[in-house]
Amino acid sequence: MIILFGGIILSVFLGDGEYRYKVVDNWARLPENWSFMDVAGVAVNSKDEVFVFNRGQHPMIIFDIDGNYLRSWGDDLFSRPHGIHIGPDDYIYCTDDGDHTVKKISPEGKLIFQIGIPGNPAEFMSNLPFHRCTHTALCPDNNIFVSDGYGNACVHKYSPDGKLIKTFGEPGSGPGQFNLVHNIVADDDGWIYVADRENHRIQVFNTEGKYETQWNNLHRPCGLFMPRGKCPVCIVGELGPGLLVNRNYQNLGPRLSILDNNGNLITRLGGENGPGFELGQFLAPHGLAVDTKGSIYVGEVSYTNWPYSFGNEPKPKHLKTLQKLERAFN
Repeated sequence: MIILFGGIILSVFLGDGEYRYKVVDNWARLPENWSFMDVAGVAVNSKDEVFVFNRGQHPMIIFDIDGNYLRSWGDDLFSRPHGIHIGPDDYIYCTDDGDHTVKKISPEGKLIFQIGIPGNPAEFMSNLPFHRCTHTALCPDNNIFVSDGYGNACVHKYSPDGKLIKTFGEPGSGPGQFNLVHNIVADDDGWIYVADRENHRIQVFNTEGKYETQWNNLHRPCGLFMPRGKCPVCIVGELGPGLLVNRNYQNLGPRLSILDNNGNLITRLGGENGPGFELGQFLAPHGLAVDTKGSIYVGEVSYTNWPYSFGNEPKPKHLKTLQKLERAFN
């Protein structure tokens, strides 16, 4: 829903009922002359500080929930930011698909350890870590799961100190197989949820990598967020069509879908008429997070995705790559 006054957009709302959100325009107040470019990942710590993992000159920028700039770090630490996860102790796990590493970082921005060899990818589809790894999740026992990714088709399980325990998955479209494993989350019961993007599904595994079930009726699931605790929902960022043949199809996204913990659709936010760059529309929802007030933060890789959505159409000078959806139910 769009609220207008004199032809000027005052407010945009998405969803309804318990899942109704107001889109907050220009939420994050960057320092002068700073830019996010693509926002690959976003995460919220226990203090409701919002970490924006982006592909601009300052890859990690932190805000309070009102959008006030707090600090930044990591200018010389990352090659191509892709995924971010913050554990219950506020330590940060950053997945860098450009240098094929996962970095564990302290809340102050100090590198604790690194998994993978920077700039040295494993052989393509070898199932050896890593070849353009994509995201990281922690189980309740603090074991680390890494989705891997663009150049592999598997998930790696590591001990809390970064030692490889096991790997599961292979290319394909059957149960336990992957076609671009793009994101990963875990719940408090230890189930692992994997965004199997180009198979248009989320697969669910136990902590040993045993296939349990899958969630369908999704379109290129790209970003995942699942709150800790006895999780009532999973929020999924879905990409729109990436092929010329179906580029203008309706009802394929890009959008956000909210599912219950059995994978049943609760509601969808946006995406009915394809990609857009106005307030409340999406181009490429890639990273998701939720604060303690229930607001959703959506990071988008809009610059990277532009040609897939709009072909050779001229690109605007500035594209929206971070949106806040403020919970607005009565």
